[in-house]
Amino acid sequence: MEKVTRAELSRTTCGAHEVAVITVSREDGSPGPATLGPLGLRNLADAVATASGWGAAGEVSGIVLTGVDRTFLAGADLTLVRGTRNPADGRALGNLGHAVVSALLDAPVPTVALVNGTALGGGLELALACDMRLAHAGARPLGLPETYLGLIPGWGGCFLLPHLIGPGPAAEVIITNPAHNNTTLSAAQALELGVVDRLWEGDDFPAGEIADLLDHPARPHAPESSDPDAEEWAAALAPHKDRVRRAALGGRPAPERALELLRAARDADRTVAFGREDEALADLVASDALHDGLYAVELLRRARPPRVTSPIRRLGVIGGGLMASQLATLLAARLGVRVVMKEVDDARCERTRGLLARERESLGGRLAPAQLEAVAAAITVGTDYEDFGDADLVIEAVFEEMGVKQAVFAEVEPHLRPDAILATNTSALSVTEMGSVLARPERLVGIHFFNPVAAMPLVEVVHTARTDDDVLDTARTLVHAAGKVTVDVADAPGFIVNRLLVRLLGEVLGELESGTDVDVAARALDPLGLPMGPLQLLQLVGPAVAAHVLHTLRRALGERYPESPGLDAIVADGASFLLGRPSAATPHDPAIARYFTPSDPAPSTAEVVLRRVQLALAEEIHLMVDAGVADVDSVNVAMLAGAGWPVHRGGITPYLDEVGASEASGGLFHPDGI
Repeated sequence: MEKVTRAELSRTTCGAHEVAVITVSREDGSPGPATLGPLGLRNLADAVATASGWGAAGEVSGIVLTGVDRTFLAGADLTLVRGTRNPADGRALGNLGHAVVSALLDAPVPTVALVNGTALGGGLELALACDMRLAHAGARPLGLPETYLGLIPGWGGCFLLPHLIGPGPAAEVIITNPAHNNTTLSAAQALELGVVDRLWEGDDFPAGEIADLLDHPARPHAPESSDPDAEEWAAALAPHKDRVRRAALGGRPAPERALELLRAARDADRTVAFGREDEALADLVASDALHDGLYAVELLRRARPPRVTSPIRRLGVIGGGLMASQLATLLAARLGVRVVMKEVDDARCERTRGLLARERESLGGRLAPAQLEAVAAAITVGTDYEDFGDADLVIEAVFEEMGVKQAVFAEVEPHLRPDAILATNTSALSVTEMGSVLARPERLVGIHFFNPVAAMPLVEVVHTARTDDDVLDTARTLVHAAGKVTVDVADAPGFIVNRLLVRLLGEVLGELESGTDVDVAARALDPLGLPMGPLQLLQLVGPAVAAHVLHTLRRALGERYPESPGLDAIVADGASFLLGRPSAATPHDPAIARYFTPSDPAPSTAEVVLRRVQLALAEEIHLMVDAGVADVDSVNVAMLAGAGWPVHRGGITPYLDEVGASEASGGLFHPDGI
């Protein structure tokens, strides 16, 4: 059902000008951003028509479009899009949006978008249709995230934005930013790009700033044409060709359609350009990529609740290495709590203070100097377990070896309050076995942050058979207060993310051990659309770490996690899978083939490698779900937020259903669809 948006019309005086003000908000007054479905678009169209009538009659000399609170407009109502695969519905929604955009473009008096807050998708496109854009200095996020979801900016964005700021920057906003974890703009960034014309501060209606814009317009009309040079236009878009080609190969058609529209926008008139956007929307509304993407976004939304306050007021961190320093800095900064860190000697304490200083430096662009000083003051480093006496929760981040962690737990527990929570940041070790040395194992929980802590959104909250419910609740709340996504997982080898990623990598390594060509194995998973290839991931994780986890999971879970003498040899030689620093773009080193020399080669094609990986992942997820390690939604959230599994795949299980791997390994994960 549509969440109807109303458009209230009023008049006000701005300097020498009488202006019409159209204010959009949710019709039912409920909290949350206003979005536009058919009824809301008709309400807005009626308001624009009435205001334009006033302008034509000389009753007003300007029209202002704005929102309420900290939301301008959050774009189309995607709940309606999720409910249809009918191309006609996509085309109709495009037509309605374009009608409102055209009405703003054709208004008889100057129009001003007063961007008071969030302006996303169709909301920002309506602002682009105005002659001028005045944004609050604190407004964010601003952006066109449609290609992230599997759509294109379909209410004029692919036509208006390149004529406003140039085709290259427009492609960054429409294609590149959504591909980079759905990056959006702040008001200041939008001003620098030219997406908005001016900023204002304060909470009052900026009548003076609007009057000044009307008296001294930033441009005489909305950006329908910039008379661009054809060669310059093409050259500005050329760098994006490979990106959209790779996206299409990985199952994402939307970026390629957006680039086509940007190319065609140079010499198209409005009618033709809007018609092309309508056709793109019609095609994409029927696509699996869109509906899988909407499913994934909803899963992630539920896994990251609204801002909460943690009940934890004093934290302890055992260890002082990189991971421990990242944890301490994040928790002190996001929760505003005191953090006590424990190291083994004064020299390591000093090293930890240096790591903490570097972590604060990395926050310099996001926190004010006074906030950075507060973070520094909140964290202390020492060598005595007695400093944890009043801690509400203590988390260990020491060397990933069971004996070391058990020794630490046995030493620290006598110094803790009986109601204190003890947590481990282990990435794969048994939390149950770790807690076997404790007098109060029911107060133990796994809180597995991923590296780098500040950037990675996922935390796996791991419970044993004995973990108290209040301990789990507190752990989740702590993580949500730190701004992270959580999944619940039972204590089992590798939890979710490492178990599945290592199964995937194990299949690829097994193919190399069988004589499959390195180039074939390296590119076989391209159709998955993952952030990087398997060899890039192996090097990013580190061959030694990958080998350690592979051996650990083989011992715990059996021979489906293969031995890899080639990987062990690469570790022994200190060799690399790549020809440079690990990144998604770094090419693999074909010479690593010398480490994989089977006595009886049985090489596979890329198609065979991909199919084996699909079947292996489906099998492993069935085993996890059947054993109660995690449910299907948790598996998807974990892979989306912790492994970069593509949003347009809906997570991992919708993809495995679509390619037939689920049924071949135990049945559909979504028998009724998504």
